Amino acid sequence: MKKKVIVLMVAALILVPFIVGTATAKTLKIGTMSPLTGPYAADGNDIANGVRAAVAVIEADGGIPGYDKIEVVPQDTACDPRQAVAAANKLINEEVVGVVGAYCSSSTIPASEALAEEDIPMITPASTNEKVTERGLPYMFRMCGRDDDQSKIAGAFIKDYLKAKTVYIVDDKTTYSQGLAENVAKVLAGHGIKVVAHDHVNQGDKDFSAVLTKIKAANPDVFYMSLQNSATGSLMAIQAKRFGLKSKTVSQDAVYHPQFIEIAKDAAEGTFLTFGYTDKSKPAYKKYYDKYSGMFGEPGAYSGYAYDGAMVLLNAIKQAKSTDPAKIKAEIMKMDAVGATKHIKFMDNGDSGSDYVIWTVDGGQFETYWNPATGKLF
Repeated sequence: MKKKVIVLMVAALILVPFIVGTATAKTLKIGTMSPLTGPYAADGNDIANGVRAAVAVIEADGGIPGYDKIEVVPQDTACDPRQAVAAANKLINEEVVGVVGAYCSSSTIPASEALAEEDIPMITPASTNEKVTERGLPYMFRMCGRDDDQSKIAGAFIKDYLKAKTVYIVDDKTTYSQGLAENVAKVLAGHGIKVVAHDHVNQGDKDFSAVLTKIKAANPDVFYMSLQNSATGSLMAIQAKRFGLKSKTVSQDAVYHPQFIEIAKDAAEGTFLTFGYTDKSKPAYKKYYDKYSGMFGEPGAYSGYAYDGAMVLLNAIKQAKSTDPAKIKAEIMKMDAVGATKHIKFMDNGDSGSDYVIWTVDGGQFETYWNPATGKLF
């Protein structure tokens, strides 16, 4: 009998460390929200992967004290407002301490309302509509720029460099693309440039012959193409070339994706677009690029902003030594740092500033083209 008692006691002593170890192991959960399926999946997966790359860098640098693991919890918004709210609620149930996302402004805006009810910080790497940070939500932040700033750069380029007198605008009626197109129209009107028409297509359209026929007949100096994603932009660029459009094509940040060139090929050549400027010679960019490309291949348009967003969130938690939302926000607002994509310093409303320049497609590559700060070519 005594032997059995001794054996049981020894067994218990052996098990105790494992039980205690399991009980004290802690996982820090952060969420991502982006379109992981559907027509915008390329950008959406770039966002999720940007966050994963940031987690890999943080963990390689020692992680966050008090946590054994950082877990990324991705949710698919499909760029649908209702699905985005459902995704936000799932992340709330998963008890994430912060969220990087979403992609479409039409998803970010309603999802952020749900997250705001639980005081969960949200950093969008891609939603440029002004309303994202103009609603007074205390835990809403933005890594990318804003439509009102992007439209000013597009307008200045069209006026000062292209010397255009007439512009034909097309959007696909999404919150992002239509809002940006309307901003561009206002800027052009202020410059005395005639918008001969502001037309619309639908998300998911593949045949643009009707609107391209009208553009060709109008023969504007500039065709401004404001679409929600690069795949749609590719199709429109291909068809515009087939129609023999002579207008200069100016587009926006949504077409800044390798997919635009991969699909459109020669039809992409000469397209101008607005996107943020990144100094790729910086050590911070190289660290990001090496990690991301080693894990996932070439970064997409918003991979870098998602990476920076995750780095902001995780470093704020690390500095705060807490997951308390108010303490995280206090650390975010203190930040004044060089990120992979840009200088990071948040304003009171949660914006981090806009650094748009004009890019072009040249030789199958995106190249910086026109610097609005100097009014000259790079």
